[in-house]
Amino acid sequence: MLPSVNVLGTELQTCSKSPMTGWFRDGCCNTDRRDRSLHTVCCQVTADFLQFARSRGNDLITPAPEFRFPGLKPGDRWCVCAQTWKNAAESGIPCPVILESTHEEALQVVSLDLLETNALELVE
Repeated sequence: MLPSVNVLGTELQTCSKSPMTGWFRDGCCNTDRRDRSLHTVCCQVTADFLQFARSRGNDLITPAPEFRFPGLKPGDRWCVCAQTWKNAAESGIPCPVILESTHEEALQVVSLDLLETNALELVE
């Protein structure tokens, strides 16, 4: 099986293992046809973004153990829905994106330019 590819055209990197993120809860923003919301944008969430998502019916703050979801706090990295991230960016409250960990499928919804404008540099 070929490795997944990020928006830069290189191998997809881990987004977060603490909290464990991803459609498959594998730490990466991998996706498949069942992921209709495209949980493909790896970002470092901010308080403003979390409130924005909650106001749109996507509560990322409240834990939901039945879905292995711990609830997020500002500074956590998470694979968010591409459309939610784009809507937040268009509303002036994007959270920083980790390009190396953002799946190429995000480009179906969000332009690379917009992602790059809000990129957070990885510190090794």
